[in-house]
Amino acid sequence: MDTDLRSLTMEELKLFLKSLPQGRPEFSRTTAPADGGPSSRPTDKPPLACSSGSLLEFRAAQIFEWLHKHCAGSFDDMTNLPKVLREELKKVASIPKIKTSKKLQSSNKDAIKYLFETDKATIIESVWMKYSYGSAVCVSTQAGCRMGCVFCASSASFSGSLPAGDICAQVYAIQRDLNERVSRVVFMGCGEPLDNYDNFLAALRCLNSKQGQNIGQRNMTVSTCGLVPKIYALAGEGLQVTLAVSLHAPNDQLRQRLMPIARKYTVTEVLRACKYYGDKTKRRVTIEYALIKDVNDSRECARELAGKLRGAMFHVNLIPFNRVNVERGSTIAKDFLPADKESAENFTHILRNSGIPATLRRGLGEDVDAACGQLRSY
Repeated sequence: MDTDLRSLTMEELKLFLKSLPQGRPEFSRTTAPADGGPSSRPTDKPPLACSSGSLLEFRAAQIFEWLHKHCAGSFDDMTNLPKVLREELKKVASIPKIKTSKKLQSSNKDAIKYLFETDKATIIESVWMKYSYGSAVCVSTQAGCRMGCVFCASSASFSGSLPAGDICAQVYAIQRDLNERVSRVVFMGCGEPLDNYDNFLAALRCLNSKQGQNIGQRNMTVSTCGLVPKIYALAGEGLQVTLAVSLHAPNDQLRQRLMPIARKYTVTEVLRACKYYGDKTKRRVTIEYALIKDVNDSRECARELAGKLRGAMFHVNLIPFNRVNVERGSTIAKDFLPADKESAENFTHILRNSGIPATLRRGLGEDVDAACGQLRSY
């Protein structure tokens, strides 16, 4: 099977190239790029003086730049690689493509939902979002989701985890379509990122690489429903990415009604892992809480939540529940309604008055099923 080069980190790309016949003389020749691509120097000798210190690392850097900085779609685009190397890569590697099958813009133009189709006919949903401070792209890490949260359309189906290359490709495709650089990425689309841990992490490192898009780690957020062991693992990766945890209830009894994962990990265990992540990374953890009318929006819920969050670096994002199309989501969600304005504001005030930073978020893209909880891979 061909190796998907876009899914490889820089270190993995080096290992892959090491398996190719790099010793052949024609692999050592370089040519100056004809179209301003990644730099190379014209010489018949291996460029051992380059900063990486070896031809192997030099070639890896060239290819990585083509894939993640210039977003090349074919090996023929890589004009500063020797032709013989390009031909060799065509035999043993591939650059999977995604194509836009549908594009939907919200009525107030603050969100655009993209439906992408991969080479394997997998449908991926992504969202471009406009904020006062700039724009962000919400990417999917899986086709559907197997976590089973009853309020989320993504849980209606699951067809597999996405490779790192397909996660990155969502960002590149939106950049190309809008002709603007993406500087913020949130891993909050379809799927549970930490259930696709290795591919999610590889995509994050590729997007963050200075030889790629160089998107700052502090401009990236990963959302999880609370896979406790993976939160501890992520804390040990030495990253500065923001962690957002979907809690949606202040106690185990209520959370278990909404989220099957709560039967495995208690609220106490989830918050303990969050506190560890915050202490380890010195980053404030975001608690996501969808306000559902007469389910989790009471004053009592707010007070109980405040009591459990006090004393740690948390910020609560309160999200008015977004209605889920019955044909797209669970049958339970059809009876859910968003909390009314008064309840949402009361909930926010109780948290703030208890010393818990909280933001009541505005909706984005609900009219095109692009808001939180509405994405689904068909």
